[in-house]
Amino acid sequence: MEGVGNVSGTPEFPEFAGRRLLVVVSGAVSAAFLPGWLNWLRLGYPDLTVQAVATRSAQQFVTLGTLSTCTGRPAMSDEWPEQLTGGAPHVELAEWADSIIVYPACLNFLARLALGLADTPAMLALQCAPAPVALAPALPPHGLESPAYRSHRAALEQRPNVVIAPPDRGLSASTGRLDASVAAPMPTVVRLLEQRRRALMPT
Repeated sequence: MEGVGNVSGTPEFPEFAGRRLLVVVSGAVSAAFLPGWLNWLRLGYPDLTVQAVATRSAQQFVTLGTLSTCTGRPAMSDEWPEQLTGGAPHVELAEWADSIIVYPACLNFLARLALGLADTPAMLALQCAPAPVALAPALPPHGLESPAYRSHRAALEQRPNVVIAPPDRGLSASTGRLDASVAAPMPTVVRLLEQRRRALMPT
């Protein structure tokens, strides 16, 4: 993340045709680093509108206020409102977004998505949205090899609008060793997302 916000030191910006990007943040430690990548998105894609939605567990690592500041739009908590005042948040999110990134995507979030659960606005939106979706898994030590992750990844890879960015090897906050799987850099995620968008376009 060194150099984010500095043009000379910023990672290269892949071509990206999205204009309305929904970023869903789930509860992994790497959520704390997302603000830097949101600034990177705004720097490289000035015409892009970003809407952030954070799960309750994600808010242990990054606040809604920080996400709002980085996107220029009020961030949402991924919870059903106590009172519906007209409209449905999951429908609004699914219809608004032309691109979706889940960053980071923790194992619990991936499992719920793969199983077809729809218990929060963002999860229901993801189950129904036609837009291309890029998932950036972030897993604890040995998570990448776990049968649970492998089975859920296989199920998600069957969805035509979903692409999974392979995680990088990284430092575990729990063990202090390089045995965690951290979310791929945002340029990699954006590049894969755009490739999936093109694959979905009618020929």
